[in-house]
Amino acid sequence: MIHPQLLADCHVLGTMPSGVLLLNQNAIVPWFILVPDSDLEDVLDLSPGQLKTVLEDCQAVSSFVKQQLGFAKVNFAGLGNVVPQMHLHIIGRAEGDDCWPQPVWGNLNEVGEYAPKQLIEWRRKLSAAANLVVV
Repeated sequence: MIHPQLLADCHVLGTMPSGVLLLNQNAIVPWFILVPDSDLEDVLDLSPGQLKTVLEDCQAVSSFVKQQLGFAKVNFAGLGNVVPQMHLHIIGRAEGDDCWPQPVWGNLNEVGEYAPKQLIEWRRKLSAAANLVVV
């Protein structure tokens, strides 16, 4: 079950081998969130096998952001200070984006929306490139 705050802030894209892939609703930066299938709160507490699968999924999303979306920089973090459920942020960044060089948390001043067609296209591409199963 996904934490209500994550569901309120994100589009559900589908599932990956390690968990559920979300996309933050603010389209100013491509901000993906992987929610691993685990009751643990911290990624470094996962078993070695589960950690490997989680990191492989994060790497696949990062590759998508770089190769398909054209971002040279990807920020990667697992914080959980506000939402205790384990979730990992994979964010495409570029010089000149809305909050560069600051972190996205609390610094995105603009708001953009994803067109339904773009969400469908990204789901299709992630299915091919990152083993996403669309829900």
